[in-house]
Amino acid sequence: MFGRRLGNKVATGAVRGGALAGLAIPDSAGVLSCRVLNPVNEAVRQAEFVVTDASGRKIVGGETDPYGNVLATVPAGEYRLAVTAEGFAPFHGSVSIAEGGHAGLGDVVLQVSAPPQLPDPGEWEIEPMHAQIGFTARHIGMARIHGRFNTFAGAVRIADRMENSAMHVIIDASSIDTNVQMRDDHLRSGDFLDVGRYPTLEFYSDRFVHRGGTRWGVSGALTLHGVSRTVTLDTQYLGLGNGLEGETRAACRAITELHREDFTLTWQMMPARGIAAVGSSISIDMDIQIVPKS
Repeated sequence: MFGRRLGNKVATGAVRGGALAGLAIPDSAGVLSCRVLNPVNEAVRQAEFVVTDASGRKIVGGETDPYGNVLATVPAGEYRLAVTAEGFAPFHGSVSIAEGGHAGLGDVVLQVSAPPQLPDPGEWEIEPMHAQIGFTARHIGMARIHGRFNTFAGAVRIADRMENSAMHVIIDASSIDTNVQMRDDHLRSGDFLDVGRYPTLEFYSDRFVHRGGTRWGVSGALTLHGVSRTVTLDTQYLGLGNGLEGETRAACRAITELHREDFTLTWQMMPARGIAAVGSSISIDMDIQIVPKS
């Protein structure tokens, strides 16, 4: 419910007393507040909220606190409030903020959203034309270098119970691409990937853990530079769709972070005192589409 269902607009009251007495409010502004709950009246923490003006411009945004509360000071005017949280249907409502006023919206109750349909059990494969495996590394302590692997293949066995599914991905190490030939040659050399000795990266997972809503954890062994380590992909399942030829597709996004020293990728130089040329943490991001195996 929005403002205890008092209509599209919520009345404002004085902000000078009560719990907000110590809050410094500019003369031309007011306060917006509400509490975000689930259908059984439990607080939804870290729900995302955005307040926009009449033209759709973002005025303020953030996350609810551990008790599900939203509190924001904004210039007087007419606004839209949007609240989203994983596993819940989005909420949208209007609110009017008066100068020196407090728009107390009461409880915003988010309704549970239906999860997207899972892929049918069977053999699926990654469709590389509509998939990407990318990475980001820190350079000289401030800039970021983006790259990707251009050649890879993968298979996914979807089980009757999704948690029992398995995935196997092989990446051609020599296909690393940061859009700079000299840098790519260095990354392929013995200082880094050493593609002559270790031509592929390989990930095998047989553990899918549902984290709620569309979030899954996919854990498995990543073999890189001859070393295997357990890695968990923080995965968002995006659902099923159809391609241009009517074929069924499933899609997901996944991220994780690797520490290159864990895989004995220890090359380093210091162009300045205490500043490494290459950061130790590598962020991995993937956009994956799978199709039934032909």
